[in-house]
Amino acid sequence: MKKSILCLLVLCMFFFSCKTAKDAPQPQPQEKPEPEEVVEEIPEEIEAPATPEEDEVKWDPNTPKNIEEFRAAWVATVANINWPSKPGLSTSAQQQEALELLDFLEEHNFNAVVFQVRPQADALYDSEIEPWSYYLTGEQGKAPDPYYDPLKFWVNAAHERGLELHVWLNPYRAHHTTGKEISEKSVIKTNPGLVVELENGMWWMDPAQKGTQDRSSAVVMDIVKRYDVDGIHFDDYFYPYDSYNNGKDFPDDKSWRAYQAAGGELSRGDWRRESVNVFIKRIYEEIKAEKPHVKFGLSPFGIWRPGYPESVQGYDQYDKLYADAKLWLNEGWIDYYTPQLYWKISQLGQSFPELLGWWQSENTKQRHLWPGMNVGGEGDEMHITEVINQIMITRGMLPQSKGAVHWSIGPLLKNKELAKAIKEGPYRKKTLVPPSPWLDNTPPEIPNVTVNENLDKIEMTWGVENDEDIHKWVLYFKYETGNWDYKILNSEKRSQDLQKEVGGKKTKLQKIGITSVDRTGNQSEFIEIEIN
Repeated sequence: MKKSILCLLVLCMFFFSCKTAKDAPQPQPQEKPEPEEVVEEIPEEIEAPATPEEDEVKWDPNTPKNIEEFRAAWVATVANINWPSKPGLSTSAQQQEALELLDFLEEHNFNAVVFQVRPQADALYDSEIEPWSYYLTGEQGKAPDPYYDPLKFWVNAAHERGLELHVWLNPYRAHHTTGKEISEKSVIKTNPGLVVELENGMWWMDPAQKGTQDRSSAVVMDIVKRYDVDGIHFDDYFYPYDSYNNGKDFPDDKSWRAYQAAGGELSRGDWRRESVNVFIKRIYEEIKAEKPHVKFGLSPFGIWRPGYPESVQGYDQYDKLYADAKLWLNEGWIDYYTPQLYWKISQLGQSFPELLGWWQSENTKQRHLWPGMNVGGEGDEMHITEVINQIMITRGMLPQSKGAVHWSIGPLLKNKELAKAIKEGPYRKKTLVPPSPWLDNTPPEIPNVTVNENLDKIEMTWGVENDEDIHKWVLYFKYETGNWDYKILNSEKRSQDLQKEVGGKKTKLQKIGITSVDRTGNQSEFIEIEIN
């Protein structure tokens, strides 16, 4: 502990020397040449060594096996914040915008996207439970024309680019103020007993009602069953921020009286929190029963309660949102946690590293802790330095499972200098998503590798007997005077060429190796192959 504190102090001394609010305003604690002709030649085959016994498998200590870091950005659809740019675009225009966002993430070495598909009890995918989203077509309940399924499109396009796709849902919001008129297909009309109206014009499903929990659960599981998603993601909207109701209490008198009449003994606050707790645990268990590899992530407000840690001040989500976010982390009802730490390193009362350290101290089940970072701002040099420093602090404080989620993709696209600094700095190499050993801790098969020498190239092909669960491959290589390097390849890739010699001094390729990576991030053992 003393060593960790000392490291943090050194980091902070260095850094000091040198989201906008998520999709609706949130209360803030204070006021993301022509090729030479190839002469045909019979290749000389270089035999790969036989697979050693398990206890003989050893990694070169210089091999970059630890190449894992979660790098994601939120893509918000509510109010058309990030995608599509406005309601009612043509199918081709929507798809083109989607590909531009995903291409950006791939080119800047991200490995995941958190895509909002249920902004207001609606669907940006083909659903029999909820209507098509207004933000997609400009009319709630109207399908894209020509028809396509946006979520299927996003999943396929993300996976083609080596990106995980996590679907982001709002479990309780029934209508957003930017959602225009309330259609006959809205839950407000079809299930009026589940919803209440707030004074700012929003409608909210009552979290304490079983009908609300059943509906939101059905939506989650419909997606898990029908789409090849990598994760389910909830953000900070549980009970609504009190500012949405002009500071008044949430209008759930009807369900509260029913609870009391049935003999309920909890206080009103504890009753509300228990309703959310039961729902969060239920969602986690249902996902794991259907597809254990699908991760469940939450991004709660960045402060649990004022005073935790002692110097922290600000909004009390436990008392205001009825979100006992600490409990969910303590109990391990999630696979990754993304508290929204949208404050600066040096901000008194809400310091980024101070809050991150507190959340890590509560991570008793050792789940992934990938903080939410605000990349919005003025875009000047100080802001760029702040973002880079937050990434580096996260790496230093959470070395066993590095990662971050950036709010949001919009500022990254707009601020080209920031995007360039991230890509040329901490994100200059692609990475794997860290494994989740509590879901699966069994390494996949070691690839069978064939290596051929052909003129100035080394040609490699590989595969495994059972490739159903293979998600990626990692090709490692080392030249005589250099360190180990690597390439991360999609599962469809089964061959690769490397130059036998590189550089003006003709540095020769010395060693290679290929590992397989499964859906939960486990990497196979590494077999080193000498190149003669």
